Amino acid sequence: MIPIDLMDARPIYEQITERFKLLILRGVIKADEKIPSVRNLAVDLSINPNTIQRAYTELEKQGYIYTVKGKGNFAVSAEKLLPEYKEEILMKLKTICEQAQEIGITREELISMMSEWRSI
Repeated sequence: MIPIDLMDARPIYEQITERFKLLILRGVIKADEKIPSVRNLAVDLSINPNTIQRAYTELEKQGYIYTVKGKGNFAVSAEKLLPEYKEEILMKLKTICEQAQEIGITREELISMMSEWRSI
């Protein structure tokens, strides 16, 4: 469910955070569904529980999960999260397009690349 790539430059907690975000946004983890406990996920992934706790803290701070004292952590509805996540992605894309323009990549090249990507 949560693959960890040891060759990835990102810290493990960021990989876990990003994976959970995508699982929630895609509806794989449903609204109000309980996610694995820190201890269980740490055992499953063979990593330090503090790493899982850091990821869960980040997910809660970003609004993807909520905690019920004594019950665990639960997913927030993807319908609430998707518009904000799309906006975040579009802002990143805008930044990349601006960087591309700065080094001479034309609008037509970007459109061509995006058209090729859509056909994959």
